[in-house]
Amino acid sequence: MKRRRNSEAGFTLLEVLVATMILAIAVAGLMSNLTQSLSNLARLTDHDRGVMLGRQKMDELITAVKLPRNQEMAGQFDPAMAGGLEAGWKARVTLLDMPPGAGPGALAIDRVDLQVWWKPEGKLRTFELEGVRKGVLTPADLAAMGAGVAR
Repeated sequence: MKRRRNSEAGFTLLEVLVATMILAIAVAGLMSNLTQSLSNLARLTDHDRGVMLGRQKMDELITAVKLPRNQEMAGQFDPAMAGGLEAGWKARVTLLDMPPGAGPGALAIDRVDLQVWWKPEGKLRTFELEGVRKGVLTPADLAAMGAGVAR
């Protein structure tokens, strides 16, 4: 009696090994893409957090009534607000414009420059914001204008 060979009986060991290798290569590629995506997500999350902190600080600077002009101010953010990262800011308020012939107490327009920084994994990251606000001229501002320092 002859035995008939059934072609649907199963896979050979070689076919299983080839299929396993193809699957392993595909999984390795997917894992690489997943790792890159998670790295990008962490970077974007840090940047978004920095933008949020920068907007909050800019709001504080714009609404603060008495900020010195032409002096650099700096500070650090609470690590709990910065996602555990070391983060801080630097700002400068300068006189942008004033009415002709204005004296002390006259309204003027101030420019607020803010730089926010943070250090993920020891690398310094920064971005800058600019804003304007209403200010009041002081005698010191007018003296600096006469000396050619500001404007």
